[in-house]
Amino acid sequence: MLQTLRLRSNPIPQTGEKSMKMNKQEYNSYVGQHMPRSKVGRNMLRAFLTGGLICTLGQGLAALYGCMGLAQEEAGTAVSVTLVFLGALLTALGIYDKIAKFGGAGTLVPITGFANAVAAPALEFKTEGKITGTAAKMFVISGPVIVYGVAAGAAYGLILWLADLV
Repeated sequence: MLQTLRLRSNPIPQTGEKSMKMNKQEYNSYVGQHMPRSKVGRNMLRAFLTGGLICTLGQGLAALYGCMGLAQEEAGTAVSVTLVFLGALLTALGIYDKIAKFGGAGTLVPITGFANAVAAPALEFKTEGKITGTAAKMFVISGPVIVYGVAAGAAYGLILWLADLV
């Protein structure tokens, strides 16, 4: 019986079979053969490229708006509005999910990730109605970010105000 177990491709005993003793080296060899290979390097490269392309698009838009006569601050605002619009539009068209599947975390860092976080739940729950679906669920993901961002901004402003008093 022991010889038949060793000839099988899966040395781990099945239900009803006698257990087989494996030493530490055999176990490590078995784990090494069956463990899925890490994709961390590939995922980091994809995230870097995707996030970099989104940010490069933002820089290109800033240069374009600057050439159109907008001041740097106004161009920055126009870029933010454009990227949020593009993120929401691509989410509505189902394209942003495909980009996110390829680029992973690279799509979360830029402002387009925020637009996706607002638009995706709104689209998902639109069948439940405009108030109880879209409006109620729109900020499920991004709501805590907004709340803590506003609270941190208020706390920071209070600290600066108190520091000016002293």
